[in-house]
Amino acid sequence: MSTIVAQAGLARKLVDSLYVEAMVLADEARAYFEDHGVEARDKLPPSVRVGYAVESLKVTTRMMHVIAWLLTWRGEAKGEITADAARHPDRRLGLTGKSDRTVVDQLPEGAQKLIAASEELYKRVSRLEQDLLNPSEAPQPSPARSLIGRLERAF
Repeated sequence: MSTIVAQAGLARKLVDSLYVEAMVLADEARAYFEDHGVEARDKLPPSVRVGYAVESLKVTTRMMHVIAWLLTWRGEAKGEITADAARHPDRRLGLTGKSDRTVVDQLPEGAQKLIAASEELYKRVSRLEQDLLNPSEAPQPSPARSLIGRLERAF
């Protein structure tokens, strides 16, 4: 199996895994911001409640951009759209606003965890997008495979 084919298979598995993670996180965020976090939100001062609303919208926007991007790449992997269509600038991962740390630090712990998780997932998907759109000419050998190769040669 060629390195490019192996990398494509790995990317597909990673996209599928990230899609499941994104759907679970989106559902957790919906449940928290619509149900479980309402009581905690209502205890916040009015000015912080506005920040809570803004940050919940940022989480939602982040998640929708991630899910849309992952759906594009799942469609490409299944042959539903062409590779060129998947790489079109209109299908890039959408830009989202950064969370305001001074606001986030005032929010309930549940909201803080969801905000951090959505930011981390967005960053991982952004890195994957960069890797898929700009693959290196010469793939870097895996350090683990290199070590296994050295062990095989030694014994």
